[in-house]
Amino acid sequence: MSAQTIALRELRGRRIITFDRPDAGNSFTAAQLEAIAEALDDAERDQTCKMVIFEGRGGYFCRGLDFRDGLSQSSTRGSVRYLDLLERLRALPLMVVAHVDGQVLAGGLGFVAASDYAIASPRSTFGLPEATWGLVPACVGLALERRIGRQWTLRLSLTTQTLDAATALGCALVDEVDEAPEQALRRLWLKIARIERGTIGRIKRYFDELPAAPAARRAAALAESDRQMSDPSVRAGISAWVEHGRFPWER
Repeated sequence: MSAQTIALRELRGRRIITFDRPDAGNSFTAAQLEAIAEALDDAERDQTCKMVIFEGRGGYFCRGLDFRDGLSQSSTRGSVRYLDLLERLRALPLMVVAHVDGQVLAGGLGFVAASDYAIASPRSTFGLPEATWGLVPACVGLALERRIGRQWTLRLSLTTQTLDAATALGCALVDEVDEAPEQALRRLWLKIARIERGTIGRIKRYFDELPAAPAARRAAALAESDRQMSDPSVRAGISAWVEHGRFPWER
């Protein structure tokens, strides 16, 4: 796939989406966002796919919107397309992983914040420079606040400071920092490969739909526990372990 330019690769059970414009800091255009949405459609239709991985090339993950493209587009339409995509990642019934090796700026942080797991190399950096141009990081800020909380999001927005990988790990913007991020990604895949695809979707949906009120959260937890313990496939997997010592993926 090339939508000037997004690269797409398929591995067993995985789709890898690469921001592939290193000469432009891997900034994205409206056409690229559409190409990513199409790639997600394909991944969701493929019943063997469990994981979608975002990565960048040439020392950049993604530096956000290409300003040249942004000035030529309707700002409202572009914002809707971007925000829809971040919300799609959150709801996608697949494991979404950000594989970061290099610089992440502005809207690029949205793909990290909307991921289910983010792996970074030690050289990676993260920043929100929007205020420099008189902008409020409104759409990316929604995803960031959900992941790292209001204070960290406010701090990044107001100060435009750059976080190193260790600080990003400390505020939970990323989940793992590794000198060999490709190996960390492989270790993660070996774990996810053993999980049923449907279970990934149910876990994400459960936590996404969990209500805010404590009493309602308790009721939701009890209802989900009852539902899954009544699921024949879940009971069969547990019975196989109790009776024969076999894990679900060994059936």
